[in-house]
Amino acid sequence: LRRRLYIAARSILLGWATILALGYLVERPLLIWTAPLVGAHWVATVKLSLDCLALAATGWIIGRLHRDAPLLGTVAFAVTLAFFNLDPLLDTNVVLLIRVLAAAFGDLRNLDSLGTALVQYCLLFGCLIAGGLLSRPSARPLSLFREHLR
Repeated sequence: LRRRLYIAARSILLGWATILALGYLVERPLLIWTAPLVGAHWVATVKLSLDCLALAATGWIIGRLHRDAPLLGTVAFAVTLAFFNLDPLLDTNVVLLIRVLAAAFGDLRNLDSLGTALVQYCLLFGCLIAGGLLSRPSARPLSLFREHLR
């Protein structure tokens, strides 16, 4: 239990350091640079793509550090990421998603925004988890032959 808590705490710290560094040092300058090239209609799509890449890279780094439990570390970071509003940097505020869900039950015209938000959050957190799982070392392929023929 103590080892798992250590993995979770280290993953959370590493994840926050990585996502903040990627967001401020890579993603924001890249978005500012590409915004005039892609046009106003595509800026949101480019931002979502860059967010997915940043989260996948963060998940990969977390999983690389914790090779024995990459999923535990990535999920621990995802839980902390879900409840903070990093709106200029990253759109992963689950509390906002719950508000959109409540608004959709109140008025069915809000179902479109609920569907968009659900797909966006699934994509973002899916990229984080996929990055963590892709960091695992590849299994050694089975061979029909012995390693050392004598």
